[in-house]
Amino acid sequence: ENCEDLSGTQESKMVLDPQKAVLWFATKEMKRDKQLKDYIGKNEKTKVVVKLSTLGGGPPVREPVLSEDERKHLMLAEHRRKEEMKRLMEDSEDTYLNQDWACNKQLAQSLQGVKNVSWKPR
Repeated sequence: ENCEDLSGTQESKMVLDPQKAVLWFATKEMKRDKQLKDYIGKNEKTKVVVKLSTLGGGPPVREPVLSEDERKHLMLAEHRRKEEMKRLMEDSEDTYLNQDWACNKQLAQSLQGVKNVSWKPR
């Protein structure tokens, strides 16, 4: 009752004996005589990830914080940011002074109407 016949399947190799199985939570072995609330408290909204392993097998391997694709994407974004910062640092800080809008006499000339006056004959 409440058992499935897994003989001859790959899943049959993954079945653990209940007496030799150990639950792990937050790299701590959960004891059989303690309740779940002893480990996580009384908050009913807490997501709990518990791993099952064999007795004496030690804690299961920790999962990476970032997946391989997320890590590659993060490294690419960081590389782009560093290249942009390097390019900005190499760029001269005074390049804006050659622009039209940076001329300190432009406002006065435009208000007086003498912006493009040439005193030389053409």
